[in-house]
Amino acid sequence: MSARPAATRRTVLRGAALTPVAGLGVTACRPVGDDRSAPPAGPVELGPESEVPAGGAKLYREHNVVVGRGEDGSLTGYSTVCTHAGCPINKLDGTRLVCPCHGSEFDATTGKVLREPAVAPLKPLVVEVKNGTLVARRD
Repeated sequence: MSARPAATRRTVLRGAALTPVAGLGVTACRPVGDDRSAPPAGPVELGPESEVPAGGAKLYREHNVVVGRGEDGSLTGYSTVCTHAGCPINKLDGTRLVCPCHGSEFDATTGKVLREPAVAPLKPLVVEVKNGTLVARRD
């Protein structure tokens, strides 16, 4: 059995220098010009109003929208494009949105940042009910 030689200072420094470069493809959230992470440009029908429970929220991934409902029945809507790096948020845990790119977390009912690196709240949307269907649009 042959013993492995100890790492030299040069080997360690070279590995440290290349690590951030190798990780760029993993942390890049979206290509420039990728509009899949844009909030809705015009009014979009989301689904039945009954899908959003009182005190809860529903994530509409295909439209980059989250709708929350207060205990009093009031509706709030936010773009689910992370304000840190523009990644589309694809996970809702209760009323907590979790960004897959860098771990920012937001309250789905208020849009407020719960965990950095994001520091700006989510962009609010207008949510209306038309014939029992939720409709979201930019303000």
